[in-house]
Amino acid sequence: MPDDDSPNGAAVPVPAQIGPLLELHALLGRGTRYCGKLDFEGRVRIEGRFEGQIRGDDVLVIGEGAEVKGEIDVAVCIVTGGQVEANIRARDAIELHVPAVVKGSLHSPAIFIDRGVRFEGSCTMAPLGDAASHPPGPEADE
Repeated sequence: MPDDDSPNGAAVPVPAQIGPLLELHALLGRGTRYCGKLDFEGRVRIEGRFEGQIRGDDVLVIGEGAEVKGEIDVAVCIVTGGQVEANIRARDAIELHVPAVVKGSLHSPAIFIDRGVRFEGSCTMAPLGDAASHPPGPEADE
């Protein structure tokens, strides 16, 4: 039977069907601080303070109250709040939602910036190049 709340009368998936898509693999919660490198698989959410490099093959969510500084290189980066001062490179997409404050460069084939987000920086909407996916820098592996 169709769900009456759906706009076209089609059935809406129940949470059990979409649960694995929303599974959280790691959380840096409010009141926590971390400085260094974070490499991850799966979905990670940051609501605390993080300074350094973040690299992952999946989804990074930066939540309300977060303070993130550094370099981000992931598949998908979703900023739902907090303050981010970082260069963000995402293989698939970057999303910035209110009340996020973001300063830095964005590079991804798909970029969404919600009305009301405070953004200062540059955007490049193009696929990431293989050679440029890990820019060299003083922190590069030796």
